[in-house]
Amino acid sequence: MDMLSIIEKKKLRNPLNEEEIDYFVSGAARGVLEDYQLAALLMAIRLNGMDRDETSRLTLAMTRSGTMADLSAIRGVTVDKHSTGGVGDTTTLVLAPLVAACGVPVAKMSGRGLGHTGGTLDKLESIAGFQVELTMEAFIQQVQRIGLAVIGQTGTLAPADKALYTLRDITSTVDSLPLIASSIMSKKLASGAQAIVLDVKTGSGAIMQTLEKSVELAQVMVHIGADAGRHMVALVTDMDEPLGSHVGNALEVKEAIDVLCGRVTGPLMTLSLALGAQMLLAAGAAQTAEEAENRLSEALYSGRGLEKFRQMIIAQQGDPRVCDDVTLLPQAPVSAIVPAPQTGYVQSMETTRLGNLARSLGAGRRKKTDVIDPSVGFVLHRRVGEQISRGEALATLYCKTEADAQAAKAELLAAILIGPQPAKPLKLIHALVTPDGATLL
Repeated sequence: MDMLSIIEKKKLRNPLNEEEIDYFVSGAARGVLEDYQLAALLMAIRLNGMDRDETSRLTLAMTRSGTMADLSAIRGVTVDKHSTGGVGDTTTLVLAPLVAACGVPVAKMSGRGLGHTGGTLDKLESIAGFQVELTMEAFIQQVQRIGLAVIGQTGTLAPADKALYTLRDITSTVDSLPLIASSIMSKKLASGAQAIVLDVKTGSGAIMQTLEKSVELAQVMVHIGADAGRHMVALVTDMDEPLGSHVGNALEVKEAIDVLCGRVTGPLMTLSLALGAQMLLAAGAAQTAEEAENRLSEALYSGRGLEKFRQMIIAQQGDPRVCDDVTLLPQAPVSAIVPAPQTGYVQSMETTRLGNLARSLGAGRRKKTDVIDPSVGFVLHRRVGEQISRGEALATLYCKTEADAQAAKAELLAAILIGPQPAKPLKLIHALVTPDGATLL
């Protein structure tokens, strides 16, 4: 077997068998295949696609390319949640403590920010002292002890994905549905959870910007997980505007704490409860979505969710005082109000542009070696469909310098359209996807 014959086969739109997929995935993980041949195969996959069986084979081969987490020592059904990435998407910090407070173990491996999307690990590291790197033994012991841990993925988890993603990034093959699905699901399967709840974004800030493509991606990933013997469900949710009002690492932790304290409501809380409900259902901790959401709401308003978040911070060596005083989170030296330039209604937002604005302020990375400033970002004071008067605060910027603030004002105003006609608020949850099919909501 050789790479040329595999490339030729996919070039001619023929499906690859298990042996052929294992050959190139193993070679990519071990670094023994030429990058130019792997790049050629990735482009052939991007142009000609893969069927369901091929995509499942690819995912399983990538899953097996490294170590597999064994969570069998944890009592109960371990449930994981994964988002395909968005702006102001802080659901993990809200739902993980709430789900754990309902008695369902949450053993979660998360990632860092990528492109215009934020990363859970970067957010948690804005809490002084918080450690996201734990050994697998310590990770499992913490979940056994308090029911909750959120850590970084180990370097030995799905190494083939790391090798292939690097090439996808520089060969314009990132937007391939089977490659996206196998990249996400290989890491999720290797992470060891028995049930996986997916949050697949759709809209201007999502990987797939149309509802049709987002549902298709959700279906592919659900089928991959089901084929691997995992309990799978996905919600397709909106990313035509940031999910939360706060964008930036410490700001998003603040908003998560505000939600857990019962101080604020809104789409972040609504979606956290909806995703958390699917996690409880998957674990058998509730019989209906309504029952599950009621249990989560009780955990929230009783303070048990916040207490579980506090326990996780203590266990991972962070400063738990932030749960009582959010001003202990990093504070930007410069803040600036962005007034609305006219009276009207917020018509739309360019979500990717807003995410890139946060990154340009220092909240994200352009390259892996960049150092994040946890204090910077912005808070939006209006959502799509809401009315605003000229001169009222549209947003507040948190920046390192006055010059950054001035530049950011212009960019933020360019990303948000205000018009005279009333506009409808955006639908938050578009579809539910299970192995049996997709239901539009």
